[in-house]
Amino acid sequence: MVQRPLDLDAVLGFVRIAELGSFTRAAEAMQTTQAAVSLKLKRLEQRLGCRLVERTPRHVQLSARGADFLPHARELLQAHERALALTASTRQRLTIGISDHVAGPELPALIARMNAQDPQLLIDIRIASSGPLLQGFERREYDTVIVRTHAEPGDGELLAEETFGWFAAPGWQHRADEPLPLATLAEPCGVRALAAQRLQAAGMPWSEVFVGGGVAAVVAAVMAGLGVAALAPRMLPLGAVEVGERLGLPALPPLPVVLHTRLREGRQRQALDALGAAFRSAVRG
Repeated sequence: MVQRPLDLDAVLGFVRIAELGSFTRAAEAMQTTQAAVSLKLKRLEQRLGCRLVERTPRHVQLSARGADFLPHARELLQAHERALALTASTRQRLTIGISDHVAGPELPALIARMNAQDPQLLIDIRIASSGPLLQGFERREYDTVIVRTHAEPGDGELLAEETFGWFAAPGWQHRADEPLPLATLAEPCGVRALAAQRLQAAGMPWSEVFVGGGVAAVVAAVMAGLGVAALAPRMLPLGAVEVGERLGLPALPPLPVVLHTRLREGRQRQALDALGAAFRSAVRG
């Protein structure tokens, strides 16, 4: 008796659930609904004759059979992509600009997720400040940009709203008779402008003691004890200390992370959806 082949879309749904730990995030990555993903998984489980995922009110985890099936599911999807690639003469390029305040330590995992979605894509990522990235997007230098904005998302897709704080090295002390020493990104930087505006509105004197060409440089200056920086917590290494409340610094609002793209369908869009879902998962923790 010839067995029915597995539904590749259902297998993909199962892999996304396993990778992202959530039906909702899997649906976001696949540009579909949670109900549709649940139905795909149910049909796959019926086809295989076993439960692949254990559902609880708080989280999702693989069953023992699901954990066994996962590497085979990935192999099946990769074989499918290799078969499709035989008909493609050249790799499709996906050019993405990412704000320096967005491209955190999760970036390798995000790139890996896109590559897993489509190993045949040529992924081209540039890191810069949000303002220049948006200008480049308007000039069609990028297919997609992921930026931090200080206004409504407009025609972009809201990926997350991320909290900010004032951070310093452990043991760092501010001398009350001196302006607040501030480490910042080079202009133009929206976070730098926001921090300066909030300090000025609070009547707190400050002095720029370090200007970095990237967030990694600013973080290094903070951990070296040069001063304070306005940063998202996920950008900092373990040991960095939030000092805003202790120093009476003004609160910083959560800032939106917004995706702008011209891609609406096809392989590039699918890889981009996988990136967006993985980023949401990273920010939410």
